Amino acid sequence: MLDLAIRGGRVLDGTGADAFHADIGVAGDRISAIGDLSHAGARQSLDATGLVVAPGFIDIHSHSDFTLLIDPRAHSQIYQGVTTELVGNCGHGCAPLGPTVEAFTGNIYGYQDVLPIDWTTMEGYLARLEETGPAVNVATLVANGNLRLAVVEDVRRPATRDETVRMGRLLEEGLDAGAFGFSTGLEYPAERGASEEELVELCRVTARRGGLYATHERNREVLAIEAVEEGLRAAAETGVRLQLSHIIPRRGGPPDSLERCIELVEAAHAGGMDVEFDAHTRLHGITNLSAVLPSWAVDGGPGRLRSYLSDRATRDRLRQYESIISSFGLGGWDRVALFCSEGSPGKVGHSIAELTPSGGDPFDTMFDLLLAEGDDPHGALLIVHSYDDDMLAHAFRHPLCTTESDATALCTDGPLAGTTFLGAYTWAGSFFRSMVRERRELTLEEAVYKLTAQPADRIGLTDRGRLIEGCRADIVVFDPGEFSDRGTLDEPNRPAAGVRHVLVNGGPTLIDGVETGHRTGQVLRR
Repeated sequence: MLDLAIRGGRVLDGTGADAFHADIGVAGDRISAIGDLSHAGARQSLDATGLVVAPGFIDIHSHSDFTLLIDPRAHSQIYQGVTTELVGNCGHGCAPLGPTVEAFTGNIYGYQDVLPIDWTTMEGYLARLEETGPAVNVATLVANGNLRLAVVEDVRRPATRDETVRMGRLLEEGLDAGAFGFSTGLEYPAERGASEEELVELCRVTARRGGLYATHERNREVLAIEAVEEGLRAAAETGVRLQLSHIIPRRGGPPDSLERCIELVEAAHAGGMDVEFDAHTRLHGITNLSAVLPSWAVDGGPGRLRSYLSDRATRDRLRQYESIISSFGLGGWDRVALFCSEGSPGKVGHSIAELTPSGGDPFDTMFDLLLAEGDDPHGALLIVHSYDDDMLAHAFRHPLCTTESDATALCTDGPLAGTTFLGAYTWAGSFFRSMVRERRELTLEEAVYKLTAQPADRIGLTDRGRLIEGCRADIVVFDPGEFSDRGTLDEPNRPAAGVRHVLVNGGPTLIDGVETGHRTGQVLRR
């Protein structure tokens, strides 16, 4: 007797092979049978007639580290057929932490003070995440920003040899606790001072444990090509498995940056390097407005930051800091807008150029916006129009490119109902709508592969990402003609359409398009 049978669907097994008609039988948390199960008994049956049955989608680049603790239901992901997320990306994460937790909150995407932080280690964080019972499976990387904040006395400079050794020990602890690798976000305040030498040593630690090195490169416009070269050098020297995060350069660099970056990866891969890359599916980049500031400006808490922002001499010092936000401005401040703000809700949707008086300085505009945020300087978000559909298509057509959200898991009600993060509800749906149906850049089989077996292999998940007997029963059933994003820039928090059923470890999480309330996700350890 099967626990559950999915009957009458068109099966895409995740490998890129042609679809075939078959039933899927589930026993416990695993796929137990694939074929004609018309005579097999099952405690529960799901009708997949006219629908596609595929492995649950895997988000290789998520920032749900903290939002899953606040609300583990992960509506935005489940309604897109996502069953597994890799968090701890871009050097941002929930572990390790030092004794002064406040120094780390700016490095945690989605942080809200509604939930106390009662851990400091990776093991403590994973245990805390397990307690919440997430609806999706969660794997993590060790975040370099956390390592530097925990060890390096002044993150504006490179780590000393002793500090690098201590960071390596913390990285080992995280990997031993079950992390799948190591990530950097070299454009962000805690990591801009990191030297290539210290990164190589940390990659060496990661390589010894067989982990993945995922890097948000040091520069993603003017020096985007050089930044990719830096990542490739680290992999060549250490043998670490390399994943280049959101490879598409932003506007502001050479016009052929994307092509040249991909050519570098192709050459390295052809030479035997284990390297691939990923791209998110939206035309915009998004990050915290507070990223315009160096770490020393926010380390003292909101009160001290307000005094800095209120002082003209300190503002002059702050405006000299080269940040990811100043990089946004290279494409023009008319392309950079306020996306989310509690302190200035009436200015949301307006560009920095529009908000800056004639003859004024865009940095003063942003400093004023941060002042208005009060005690939560990390709550405001900026959005930059960085890409176009042709750039996305060029990346996604490539066989070494996987698909990622670069977003946080959110919910339509509850404590996260008012939280917005671009792409959270739309990333996978827009990928199928645009790349498969509208532009026809990819076949359905190719698109499913980029969201299942390919990211599973990159992360190192040996029993997920494929519909094979014995694998975990992470399964999505969707209508390929209807699966689409519904969120917009004005209303981003609208769940995707077209996903009919979702199973996570055999547990029915979404049935007939309705959330069941079951949360059967697991915290995955390498």
